[in-house]
Amino acid sequence: MVTLKKSAIWLIVAVFLTIIVVMVALLIDKVTVTASDIALTEQGWRANFSAPVKATAIGSDDLYVADREGKRVTATITLDNEGKTVHVKRLEPGSYTLHVKKNAVNGKLLKSLPVNEIKFTVHETIESVASAKELQAYFERALAFQESATKKLRFGLENMVSEDSAKSENATSGASDYSATNNQVEGVDEADLVKTDGDFIYTVLGEGTVTITDIRDPQNMRKVTELKMEGEFYPSQLFLHRETLAVLGNRYDYRQPKVKGGPAMDMQPMHGMTTVQLYDVTNPEKPVLLREVGAEGNLTGARKTEDTLYFITSVYPYVWDAATLEGDVLRPSKYDSKVGYATERVAYQDIAILPGAIEPSYSVITAIDLASPAESQFVTKGYLGGSEQLYMSTDNLYLTATMYDAARTMNESMTVWGGGAADTEVFKFTLNGTDVTFQSSATLKGTILNQFSMDEHNGYFRVATTEGNMWDEQAPSKNHLFILDEKLTITGSVEGLAKGERIYSARFMGDKAYMVTFRETDPLFVIDVADPATPKVLGELKIPGFSNYLHPLDANHLIGFGYETVAQKNPGGGEPLITTLGMKISLFDVSDFANPKEKDTEIIGGKGTYSQIQYDHKALFQHKERKLYGFPISIYNETERDGYMDFESSGALVYEITAENGIKLKGDLVTKKSRGEQYVEWEREIQRMLYSKDVLYTISMTDINSYSLDTYEQIGSVGMK
Repeated sequence: MVTLKKSAIWLIVAVFLTIIVVMVALLIDKVTVTASDIALTEQGWRANFSAPVKATAIGSDDLYVADREGKRVTATITLDNEGKTVHVKRLEPGSYTLHVKKNAVNGKLLKSLPVNEIKFTVHETIESVASAKELQAYFERALAFQESATKKLRFGLENMVSEDSAKSENATSGASDYSATNNQVEGVDEADLVKTDGDFIYTVLGEGTVTITDIRDPQNMRKVTELKMEGEFYPSQLFLHRETLAVLGNRYDYRQPKVKGGPAMDMQPMHGMTTVQLYDVTNPEKPVLLREVGAEGNLTGARKTEDTLYFITSVYPYVWDAATLEGDVLRPSKYDSKVGYATERVAYQDIAILPGAIEPSYSVITAIDLASPAESQFVTKGYLGGSEQLYMSTDNLYLTATMYDAARTMNESMTVWGGGAADTEVFKFTLNGTDVTFQSSATLKGTILNQFSMDEHNGYFRVATTEGNMWDEQAPSKNHLFILDEKLTITGSVEGLAKGERIYSARFMGDKAYMVTFRETDPLFVIDVADPATPKVLGELKIPGFSNYLHPLDANHLIGFGYETVAQKNPGGGEPLITTLGMKISLFDVSDFANPKEKDTEIIGGKGTYSQIQYDHKALFQHKERKLYGFPISIYNETERDGYMDFESSGALVYEITAENGIKLKGDLVTKKSRGEQYVEWEREIQRMLYSKDVLYTISMTDINSYSLDTYEQIGSVGMK
C-alpha cells in the first residue's frame, strides 16, 4: 500500500511539473527568423520573422544594418507582411549583418530570439559558384534550414532559425489546314502528346513508343513507323520543328555518390535524366536519330520559340548529409551524344545561386538550337533554388517557387499543405537563342495556381495569387493581382478579392484580366489592367459552379470549362454543403465590363463526369474558321443508390461556340458502354483531337479514327498496337 502511495505521489509531481513546463512554454514566445544569405541590389534583402517587428525599432540599437567592419550603414528598412518581413534596400554590393534584439519584436511576456546577428551579401547580379567548397557550404545551410522546417511542421515544438540563413497576346493561330497545340502564348509552342504537320500524326502514348501515322488518305490511314525506345528511356512529350521531331522523356542513370574519407556507398540511387532525342523526319517512314541530349532532373516544363527549344528540370541531389559528401557530387549532370553518352557535371561557372534561395535543389535550364540539330549549340545552366511553375513569352522566361514559412504556417493554419502561410518567388530570365540570362526576381504574397495565372504584356508581368487557406476561419484566404515592371518591381495591384475563396482559373487578355474564385458560387471577376499603376475591378458575376479553364473566344467573350455545383443544406448547421455535378461549359459575355453575363451554358452528364480539358488545356480541340471547340469526355451519372456513380459512355464532343448563337452541339462522338462495362477502359480513352483539311481525328492509345467535319460520320480507322 505504501508503494502505491509513493507511486501516486510521483505521478502527481510529474503531472504538476508537466503543467508548469507547458505554462512556461505558452508564456515564452520563441521568435524565429528565416532568410537567404544572398540578395541583389535592385530587389534588396528580406528576413521573415515569426512575430511582427516593431516599426519604432528600425534604426535604433534594437534593429540596424552594419557593414563588414561592424559600422552602421544607411539603408532603407521597411516592414511588409503585417510587420513580419524586414525588407532592406539601397545597399551597395558587399557583406552586411542585420543586428536585431528581442526588444525589436512584438510577442508574449517572455520572448526568445536565438539569433541576433544575421549575415548576408548583396550582389549587383547573381554570380557563378566559385568552387566545390562554396557549393557545399550552400547545401549545408539549405539542409539545416530544411531539417529545422521539417521538425517544426511535424511536431510544432522546436522553432527554426537560419543564421546564414511574349508578347502578351493569347495564342491565336491564324488560318491553317491543320491543327496546332492549344498554346498559351502566340509564337511559343508547348510540348504535347500529339503533333501533326497535316500529313502525318506523331504520337507518344504509352509503352515507351513513338508512332508516326500517315493520314494523307483519311479512309486508308496507315501506321508507317514505330520508334521503340531502347534501354531506360521513357518518352512522354513531343515537339515538331520543320523536319525535326524532338522526343522528350526520362532516361535513368545509375551512379554512386563518393563519400569523403570512405568507400563508395553500397546503395545505388537512381537519377532521372530528362532527355531529348532529335530525329530527322524528312522521310517520316524512315526517321534518322541525329542527336540525344540530356540534363539531370525531373521535367518542370518545355517550350519552343523560333529555332530554340528550352526545357527546365528540377534536381534534388542525393545529399543526406552534405558535410560527408564532396562538393563535386552536388553538381547536376548533363550529356550530349555529339561528344559521347557519358555524363559530365555542369561547370561551376554555369552554376549560380538565385536570390532568396534556401532549398537544397536546382532549377536547371537547358537550351538547344534546332536550326542545325545535329551540330548546333547545347547549353545547360544550373540555378540553386527550386521551381514549380513556368511562363514563357518570346523574349523572357519566368520561373516560380513557393516559399513556405514553417513558423507562420504552424501559427496560422497548422499545415503547409492546406495552402497556409506561403509566398511566391518569381525569377525572370531573358532569352536570346541559347543564351539564357538571369534578369531579376520578386517576392509576391500568396501562391500561383498554374501558368494561366501569369502573363506578360507590353513589358509588364501580371500575376494572380491566392494567399492563405480558404478553410481557415481565423485568417481566411484572399486573392490578389499584381503588375510588375521589367525589373519585377510592383507598379500596381488589386488585393483582398473574394475572401474565404481561392482561384480556380485565370486568364489575361490584353488590357483585361479574368479571375474565377470559388467556395459556394463562382465569382468571375473582370479586372482592368490597362494602367499598370492602377488596376481595378470593373465587374463581378456570381453563378453556381466554377470554371477550371478559361479560353478566349473573342475580345468580348470567354469560354469556361468546369463543373456545375449545387448547394445543399448542412444537417449540422453552418455553411451549406457543395456537391459537384456534371461538366459545365459557360459562355461569358464581358462586352459590358461592369456587368459580365453568363450568356449560355451546357451541362454534360452528372456527378463523376470529367474531361482532360478540366486539368490540361492542351486537350482542347479548336477549328477557328469553323468556330469549333471539342474535347474528350467520360460521362457518369448518379444512380438511385445515393453517392454511387454509374459509367455511361466515353468519347469526344464537338461544339460550335459563337457570340451570336451560343453553344451548339455539332459532333457527338460518344460511344455507350458495353454490357458489364463499369468504367472507361483507359487505353481506349481519347487523349487528343485534331484536324487536317476537312477531317477530324481522335487519338487514343489503341487507335486513330477519322471523321468528316461536315457530317461527323466516321471515315476510317487505324490501330496503334
